[in-house]
Amino acid sequence: MSYQDAESSSSKLDQKTLHLPYRLGAFLALQAFFSIAAGAFGAHGLTEILDPKSLGWWHTASQYLMYHALGGLVVVALSAYLPSTKSILLFFCVGNLLFAGSLYAMALTGYTLLGAITPLGGLCYLIAWGLLASRLWHCRH
Repeated sequence: MSYQDAESSSSKLDQKTLHLPYRLGAFLALQAFFSIAAGAFGAHGLTEILDPKSLGWWHTASQYLMYHALGGLVVVALSAYLPSTKSILLFFCVGNLLFAGSLYAMALTGYTLLGAITPLGGLCYLIAWGLLASRLWHCRH
């Protein structure tokens, strides 16, 4: 492998690494989109189908999905200034899938054992916010 090949390969890797926060940001924007759609569906399409407890789970899932999608998008905006935002963004994305996803599934199926997954999503949220606080605290820009 020549020096130019190695440099080109390294450049491609760096380019992918630089784009990762934006790819995760696109996924978070889709989660925000889904939050609005799911919230509207819950408010207009599920009120006659689900019991009040299940509607509460649906509402909580929609709220937390939006809060943490927006939090992740703030991190994307800060990614040019903060070191290593990938882990924060991953924890927001996974937290949304676990927390909101388990609540949506519980609301639709009534299978409450899925509630055991919800705190794992909450833990991902806490880790993401803690990492963000730490990175901001130590930021030197």
